[in-house]
Amino acid sequence: MKKNYKIEVDCAACSLKMEDATKKIDGIKDAAVGFMTQKMIVEFEDGANVEAVMKEVTKACKKVEPDCEIFVK
Repeated sequence: MKKNYKIEVDCAACSLKMEDATKKIDGIKDAAVGFMTQKMIVEFEDGANVEAVMKEVTKACKKVEPDCEIFVK
C-alpha cells in the first residue's frame, strides 16, 4: 500500500537523509522524499501497522531535522 504525506523539510540534503532513514524502518517497502514538492511517498509492506510505522518514520526524520513535520494528506 502506498500513501502520500505532506512533509516540511528545509534542505535537499536533509530530505535525502530522511528518505534513507525511512527505508531502513521495519514495515517500509520503499520511500521517497521530495524536497521541491515537500511530499513523502511511502510504500508499506503487506500487513504493516501504518500508524505505528509512521510514528517510527517521524522519529527518524526528527533525528535528521528536529523541526520536521509530516502531515497526512
